[in-house]
This record gives sequence, structure tokens and C-alpha cells, in this order.
Amino acid sequence: MTTPPVCSYEGSDYQTRFWEQGDRAYEDRVEAIALRRLLPPGGARLLELGAGAGRNTPRYAGFEHVVLVDYSRSQLEQAQQRLGAGPRFTFVAADIYRLPFAPAAFPAATMIRTLHHMADPQAALRQVRGSLASGGLFVLEFANKRNLKSIARWLLRRQAWSPFDSAPVEFAELNFDFHPRAIDEWLQTSGFASERRLTVSHYRLPLLKRLLPLSVLVGMDSLAQWTGDLWQLTPSVFVRARAIGADAPSAPGALWRCPACAALNLRQHLDGVDCLGCRRTWPLRDGIYDFRDPAADTGPRL
Repeated sequence: MTTPPVCSYEGSDYQTRFWEQGDRAYEDRVEAIALRRLLPPGGARLLELGAGAGRNTPRYAGFEHVVLVDYSRSQLEQAQQRLGAGPRFTFVAADIYRLPFAPAAFPAATMIRTLHHMADPQAALRQVRGSLASGGLFVLEFANKRNLKSIARWLLRRQAWSPFDSAPVEFAELNFDFHPRAIDEWLQTSGFASERRLTVSHYRLPLLKRLLPLSVLVGMDSLAQWTGDLWQLTPSVFVRARAIGADAPSAPGALWRCPACAALNLRQHLDGVDCLGCRRTWPLRDGIYDFRDPAADTGPRL
């Protein structure tokens, strides 16, 4: 199956370089507030898409089972080191365009700082909807092209693309900003109903970070987030959506679906998962299930 290219973080020190050494404490704190406001305090099973090194996973402490998905195996290895072993976490290397999960396998899902790498965001959102049960909760974060900085640059003729155009803008290879109106339309056509929006990172400016204490910046952002249903002018927007419509048939409690042939007749064992449809084995190595196609073109590496 041909799928869009995937932006791979394989071998990247992104967690250390960007988050721990990149002066991103403000962004991390305000994203945690948005997640807490949009997610229920707990549940049975949660799907974390684009989990990376597990930065957000401890924030899902109320969920009994968290399935972490990332294309990069090395990122999942870092998540293992952060979270430890145990039955509460399942680590899955997979392509967002071919998720290996049975229909309606999850009552909740998150995708934070991930959609902006999607060349075909609608296809990715359809995959997420297929994995969620009807009525399931989906928290999505997206990079907003209609933010105050891009509006100012456009008015000053310092950028060619309009922040008011609903088309995505690819400012670097497989790095996209999206218009809020387009996100709403894609969610709706993918089988979601949007419930609430929070605007995040209102004060993402180096000067403000130097002048104001972190606690003050976080407090100001926490208050401003509630304006998200009125307008979206920040670089980051969080959306809480609900899966609507009927689910595809699936065995109760089933987790896996073959990403190659879409069969639901799979057998899990100590070495991985066997598809009884196409006779393919998806391996389990060092605690990480690998459902990636080794022949796929993954696109750029970061």
C-alpha cells in the first residue's frame, strides 16, 4: 500500500535538544494545563499518537492502559526508559496512515505536536476515528497558521503566504501550519464533532520569557486559554472532539488489526503478532511492537 511520506525522528535527540535544553518550560507547562482541561481524569485505555519520548504520558496517570504510538523506534526506547516496563504501557512503532488497531479499540486518544508533520492530515484523522469507539474522546493539538505573528508578517509583506487562506502551508519539508477552519472541516468529514477549543502559548516570545517569571507567564496563559472558542490567534490550538457515527464491526476487546491486509484475525504471542489473513508476523522486540512497512519511504529524518 502506498502511503504519504512520514517524518521520522529516528535517532533524534529531540527530547533533550528541544524540550530539556531549548527553554521550552513555558510551552510544556501550558500544554499540560490544556490537556488536563480537555481530557477526563481517567479511563480504561488511551491511545497516544506521536508519543515520542513519552513527555506527556505521565499526564495520563488516571488511565489503566496507555498505548504509545510513534514511527520512531528510538523515541519509543526513550519513552521506555522514562516510564519503565509493566503491563500499563504498550509501545507500538507504526505508520499513522496504517494504524494496527481494531475498530473501536479505544475510548480516548490524543495527538499532540504531531499533526503538523502530516502531508495528508485528513487520512491520518480517518485512521484515528477508525480506532476510536463511537462517543470516544479525541484531544488534538495543531500548529495554527492564523496566529498573530504570521498576521503581522503578512501585513508587513515579510511573508508571501496569507494566514487567512484555509490551505495548509509547508514552511519546511513535512512541517505544516493549518488554518482552524480547515481543521474543523477535516474533523467533521472524518467522523468527529468538535466540542471545545483552547488557545495555547499566547506568550511564546523570547523577550517575555526573559522578562517575566515562568509562573506569571503560565498563569497568564492559563486564563487566556479559555478564549479559544471565540478566536484562535495563537501558534498552538487544542481541540476536544467526540467520535460520532457507527463503528465498524470488531470483536469485543480486540486490540490489533493487520495494517497490511486489514484482517482482524490476529494471534498475539511472545514474539509478536501473527496475521492469519496475510500470514505476516509483526515482531515484538525488547518490548516494542513493530508494525511498520520496512519498504516504505519514510521521508525526512529530524
